[in-house]
Amino acid sequence: MVFFLFHFAFFLNSYKTKENSKILQDIYDNNFRQLELSIREIGYGDQSINKKMKDYINLFHSIISEIHYWEKMDCKLKEKKISIFLSNFDKIDYLIDYFDKFKEDLSKKTLNSFLKSVSKE
Repeated sequence: MVFFLFHFAFFLNSYKTKENSKILQDIYDNNFRQLELSIREIGYGDQSINKKMKDYINLFHSIISEIHYWEKMDCKLKEKKISIFLSNFDKIDYLIDYFDKFKEDLSKKTLNSFLKSVSKE
């Protein structure tokens, strides 16, 4: 789940503009609605779902906060930021490289290109 939240955080961070705010809010709402539905399908009760959703949303916003200035960070700081959430993960260098490339790939595409590919299916 943490990897999904990292991807989603980079996605939102890359396309966050005043013009995109409404559609990004819709995407955010839909993603967390789908996450909640998935938790329900697993069989968790309402109290457990509320707690898990609160934990996921807090984790997501923590990730957003930590990666906000990703492009301006050096490798050591990036390692420190990722390690906050993945302290026992032994391939942090791989993830730094991966998310650098992911962020670069996002910068080459428009938000509209993602929306069109989703709506055509």
